[in-house]
Amino acid sequence: MTSTTDRTADTAAAVADVLKMPGPRPARPTALSTSLSFGWRALLKIKHVPEQLFDVTMFPIMFTLMFTYLFGGALAGSTSAYVQFLLPGILVQTVVMITMYTGLTLNKDIEKGVFDRFRSLPIWRPSPLVGALLGDVVRYTIASIIVLILGLVLGFRPDGGLVGVVASIGLLLLFSFSLSWIWTMFAMLMRTEQAVMGVSMFILFPLTFASNIFVDPATMPGWLQAFVGVNPISKLVTSIRGLMAGTMEMADLAVVFGWCAGFIVIFGPLTMRLYNRKS
Repeated sequence: MTSTTDRTADTAAAVADVLKMPGPRPARPTALSTSLSFGWRALLKIKHVPEQLFDVTMFPIMFTLMFTYLFGGALAGSTSAYVQFLLPGILVQTVVMITMYTGLTLNKDIEKGVFDRFRSLPIWRPSPLVGALLGDVVRYTIASIIVLILGLVLGFRPDGGLVGVVASIGLLLLFSFSLSWIWTMFAMLMRTEQAVMGVSMFILFPLTFASNIFVDPATMPGWLQAFVGVNPISKLVTSIRGLMAGTMEMADLAVVFGWCAGFIVIFGPLTMRLYNRKS
């Protein structure tokens, strides 16, 4: 009995000595480092579940081929002529449509209680949300590259050159990152991922199909032209077409930047307010 008591006392003393050992306190992680860590977590999830890349590989190929060969001859006289008009628009539609999966993934993590653990960590509070969005930017980039490669194979030739193409992708990634804050808000509000998908599709379908992605708005009735004219997706498509064609108008670009800022300024704080209320 005595030996057991002595060993317990020795162990307690050793632990106390370790706790008293002088040494520098680990530095608190920065907002950037924690956000990048959560972004890496999002990429690791894709590594372990590669099926998540299906929407950024198969869907871009399917949409591009389907719309080019279904409507090309009827709308432009030939598929080669139509692909010059279509490809910047289908690029926007492909990436914008997959932004909703950000909300689905976050909602799933919230329902599983993963975010409860994240909130207990001594880190910048928005890190899990910002990191998830940064991870999805990689998926958006993959989808963009696939659409561009397929477009080049089909005959798309950007007069704006490499600079115009890179600038177009950069603008699309910025817009998609900004738009994704809407879906993060829905992830906080909705109870199931099916509800998040339903609301996201309800918003995205009118924005993408009632736009200038597929046809010139001049052929539309007046009331629809009015909607297309103020549709942020239409503004984005116009800017990307201009960048790829080398005829960019700064006024169009300024409008797109304004929409991006508006999405972040409005829906970012709303998302964080809902996120903090869940703690």
